[in-house]
Amino acid sequence: MRTRLPLLISAAFLLAACGSTQPQAGAAPPAPVTVEDPIVTTFDGGLHVLDGTTLKIARTIALPGFNRVNPAGDARHVLVSTATGFRVLDAASATLKADEFKGAKPGHVVRHAGRTVLFSDGTGQVTSFDPAALAEGLPQGETYTAAAPHHGVAIELANGELVVTVGTEESRTGILVLDRARKEIARSEQCPGVHGEATARGEAVVIGCEDGVLLYKGGTITKIASPDPYGRIGNQAGSEGSPIVLGDYKKDKDAELERPERFSLINTETGKLTVVPVGHSYTFRSLGRGPGGEALILGTDGALHVYDEESGKELSSVKVMEAWTEPLEWQQPRPALFVRGGTAYVSEPAGRKLHAVDLATGKVTASVALPEAPNEISGVSGH
Repeated sequence: MRTRLPLLISAAFLLAACGSTQPQAGAAPPAPVTVEDPIVTTFDGGLHVLDGTTLKIARTIALPGFNRVNPAGDARHVLVSTATGFRVLDAASATLKADEFKGAKPGHVVRHAGRTVLFSDGTGQVTSFDPAALAEGLPQGETYTAAAPHHGVAIELANGELVVTVGTEESRTGILVLDRARKEIARSEQCPGVHGEATARGEAVVIGCEDGVLLYKGGTITKIASPDPYGRIGNQAGSEGSPIVLGDYKKDKDAELERPERFSLINTETGKLTVVPVGHSYTFRSLGRGPGGEALILGTDGALHVYDEESGKELSSVKVMEAWTEPLEWQQPRPALFVRGGTAYVSEPAGRKLHAVDLATGKVTASVALPEAPNEISGVSGH
């Protein structure tokens, strides 16, 4: 799965659907709105901002091109990755600000220990800031530039250390760790195709490789190998209350698109990596964690599956939609999962719907029809 943001720009258009529409430049600003626990979905040419409980569209914002969304790290804002950088969306008022962290090919957004860290693939620049400062405008933040631009990721720990990937546009090989003064204190380049990150209990950082993962914990980098020569773990989901990291797992190096039917569980305390077979496939937008650390996977069978994160045993499943097939192009819409607290939000592009699932009861508590097929889904991270 390639995750570089393509410079795909389509014509902007206004939407005559439910909810109000963000005006184009020069037009009068829209009337203020208040959105409770906002959820944001993308579609081809714009964004929908929805109420997190009712799923009613509060506002539709026209924004040309292929856009991605991530929680900014506070209770108001979402970051929108566009062709030119990370735009700031005040989701609580459904207002797309002019504030932007500029950078070619904006990539991963990571939130941890009260800091939000951005990685711009086209420049290799890492920007770290306090998300609480977004209410006052665009934070200047702290920056670090990798030795070469690449599709990378970085995370700042509570003690100020920065874990950042190592690579070039042609090859990604591992990670390095910088202290608060940004001097290198650890490095490992035993991670071909490095991709993705997650943090577990005790600030154990897991970084994915094509043959396992790298674990950074207590000042030491450890390689945890996959049981297969090629066992790619490129997408992970962590929980601060659990030592286990949930990862995907692919083993066919030559596949045009492997539709995985196994997932991985990485125990950051024992160093054990377990591969769990399942009876369905899933995609890179299918992984999440429940409020108790449960492993969540949105399957192509149309169900949201809940697994025990230690044993890998399936605990329950919730049928949300009909079965679906992952498209070949990663930018094309496919069902996506966003988890906040005890609610799992699930998009259904084929039916142009969005669903909310109560993880405690295993029931779909709300569904809404959307004017366009949703692609990515995100929301504010505090509520």
